[in-house]
Amino acid sequence: MTAPIDLSHQSSFTANYRTHRNLPPLAGLCSFAQAERPGLSVDQSVRRLKRHHYVLRRIHGILTARITAEPIYELKMAWSHQAWLCAEQVSALRARVGEMREPPLGLDKVPHEGLALVFDELQAAPRDLLLLGLYEIVLPALLGTMADHAANAHPLADQPTVRLMRIAQLDLEALHHYGRNAISSLVSGDQRAAAQPALSLLRQAIAAASGLDGTSTAGADMPLPARLHSAQPWQYDPRPQRDERFPDPYNMGVNAEVFLYDPKQPAEAKVLMMYYKRLREIDVPEMMASIITQTPDKPWGYYRDMSRQLWDESRHAMMGEVGFTSAGIDWPNQVAVNFTWSLGLNTQLTPKERHAVLYFIEQGLMPKTGKRHEWETATMAGNPLAATFQDFDWADEVLHARVGRDWYVSDMPSPHEAVAYGDACWSKVLMNWERWRSEGFTQHSNWWTGAYTQYCELHGKTPDPTAAQFAVSYESIRADLRDLSLASG
Repeated sequence: MTAPIDLSHQSSFTANYRTHRNLPPLAGLCSFAQAERPGLSVDQSVRRLKRHHYVLRRIHGILTARITAEPIYELKMAWSHQAWLCAEQVSALRARVGEMREPPLGLDKVPHEGLALVFDELQAAPRDLLLLGLYEIVLPALLGTMADHAANAHPLADQPTVRLMRIAQLDLEALHHYGRNAISSLVSGDQRAAAQPALSLLRQAIAAASGLDGTSTAGADMPLPARLHSAQPWQYDPRPQRDERFPDPYNMGVNAEVFLYDPKQPAEAKVLMMYYKRLREIDVPEMMASIITQTPDKPWGYYRDMSRQLWDESRHAMMGEVGFTSAGIDWPNQVAVNFTWSLGLNTQLTPKERHAVLYFIEQGLMPKTGKRHEWETATMAGNPLAATFQDFDWADEVLHARVGRDWYVSDMPSPHEAVAYGDACWSKVLMNWERWRSEGFTQHSNWWTGAYTQYCELHGKTPDPTAAQFAVSYESIRADLRDLSLASG
């Protein structure tokens, strides 16, 4: 028979126990008193992780689907960033659940119909309600449940989960901060008042789901409220929209690629044209959002990688914005940033065909006539900011080529056929140059002359005659490097 434990001796030992030379105990994770509390079980922790996962995956999908048809440029960029952050956290949550449970993991199951209702409503909501519902109700609740999870998980036994919650909170605090500022800028008092019934629905649905993490008892027996905005099935809008700073979005009057690869054009002027190319990359997230939204049932890694590439393309657009502002160029009035590429692909091609075109164009950016040439041009121009932007733009394309190989080329018979298919799909897209002009959408004006003149005047430069007289459009030359590379090689 085992001798009974001497509790008095154990208590004395515990009270006097010290680490060597009073070093922080337990790798600095917590005190012994904290470690002696049992904390959440594996099952309890996994149930919460699955709830967090569902919430973040739905937020990722909603923000991604909003990018294309959202007119406000800053929201397109912010939602590109926030969708990627959510994708990263979803990936981490999936990995942690997989560490603690054998498959099937059940990560694609809806935890509660109340949560489904919350996100169906946000998906179908107008912008003001999305801002209020996401940033004033859902994100604060999610931050609270993650903090509670971290506080109640065992700090030693479940340390990877505690770390994951803390990292996720850093990203979500950034989302919450941006959202509060966006609401202050965009949502009026009248809009807030009108949104109250819909916001009340969100609160009731969360309560009926026992909170976002499933642990609350308040309201758990409540029936679900009737649907409002999601009463009719939500439909994705693939047509890109732009705000008033993009007054001529059909303008294809300046062919940036021809200018950049003309050896007679001066490097300093080419930097300005590269800023245009970067800012014009707004159309890539507009197009990629359509691929992600309209391509269901892929492995999660597909959505994670595509969301990263989408965010990179948004970063590139903002690099162009920073470049123009640093150069003093009034780009909303002097530069016609178009959306014809995203409009054409989104409305004329299937998601797979769009991805094929994206991959085909990326392949033209990898040789020395592509991103390397742009970086060398910025360096030659003696512009450190442009050189930094082009350096990282070039680096990003290395990752994007890998994403294309993993998720597009792998579904094709061969890499050669993958490129040829992309070329053929791109050739199918009709840009309607003449119709847009004849119907009054645009005159395809040559905005370059005014922008370049403004730059030279601001910086005390004498305009280079070759640059000032540039007047090649996209009327008969499409926006990739195929013809240029063929001509040079």
